[in-house]
Amino acid sequence: MKSGFTTGSCAAAASKAAAYMLLSGKKKLNIEIDTPAGIKYSPSIEEIEIMENYVSCAVRKESGDDPDITNGTYVFSKVSIVKNGNSTTNKRVEIEGGKGVGRVTRPGLDQPVGNAAINSVPRQMIESEVKQVMDLFDFEGDLLVEISVPDGEELAKKTFNPRLGIEGGISIIGTTGIVEPMSTRALLDTIKVELRQAKAEGLEVAVISPGNYGLEFMKTSYSYDLDKAVKCSNYIGDTIDMAKELGFKKMLLCGHIGKLIKVSGGIMNTHSKEADCRMELMAAAAIRSGATGEVLEDILNAVSTEEVVEIYQRYGIEKTCFEYIMERIDYYLNKRGAGEIEIQCIVYSNKFGLLGKTDGAEEFLGIALK
Repeated sequence: MKSGFTTGSCAAAASKAAAYMLLSGKKKLNIEIDTPAGIKYSPSIEEIEIMENYVSCAVRKESGDDPDITNGTYVFSKVSIVKNGNSTTNKRVEIEGGKGVGRVTRPGLDQPVGNAAINSVPRQMIESEVKQVMDLFDFEGDLLVEISVPDGEELAKKTFNPRLGIEGGISIIGTTGIVEPMSTRALLDTIKVELRQAKAEGLEVAVISPGNYGLEFMKTSYSYDLDKAVKCSNYIGDTIDMAKELGFKKMLLCGHIGKLIKVSGGIMNTHSKEADCRMELMAAAAIRSGATGEVLEDILNAVSTEEVVEIYQRYGIEKTCFEYIMERIDYYLNKRGAGEIEIQCIVYSNKFGLLGKTDGAEEFLGIALK
């Protein structure tokens, strides 16, 4: 599959081209930059505007085969000379965000609160490429680089940015400069950002949920807004590892039986392409409860975990089944925690409400609600 280039690479390339045109007075239709991955990027330069005091131009985002919402959008850079700048020996490059680039409003992100959401690696790339041009033309002043994405505010509504506390536009991101197709890494990076924010805000318990399924149950039963939890999608094991790395000592996992039943079998990536043995695991719990062959056949023929809960209830084995299921979930979660983090769990169903919880789950939730 074809790789693409990040918004950070686009911003660096546009900035280098704008700086070149500003300092040389000549139009530049192509530019080449180095990405942190060691791959050259040579985009076309478009939407060129050359004025007396500044140059603005754009690079069109190329995401390759990755289904990136920013694919095809323009990333602009406007470069201007800073009058009465700092010492000529520093050759300072000041970087700011313009229209369509978000601004950070919560701690725990790559940039401090108040800064434009242009991450550290893209900032380094922009500064390095622009300084190359400054050296080329022996320019001894300071330059202001303003990055903008005209449709960034609308695009941001389709991203995690509003949830992360980035307002007004998209982020200029990328650690390698390269977009890998169908990147799992991007989602894991987002989970880590949310965990880091929770830590920066002083939260003692990392509350984790695969998604918002069961939102109403958690609000009604525990007065907890599940939307405030860190969304781990299918990556339960990776999320535990990241929570440990960030120094959390307590974690509470809240989720629907359809996802979390898999954890009772030690499955830490709950995507169906990785493993789908929900009925088998629920049948195993029934065996532990002394279920007959008829019950097991009904369970294995079921099409959903909700249907299996109904079967449990019909045969009067729901309580013993979920005691066993929660025991296994507790075992595997804390095995992954490896003694570095204590993990509690709440399992529910939209139709049937609370199905099971580990011994310390409500205590952890109480801490999280403070």
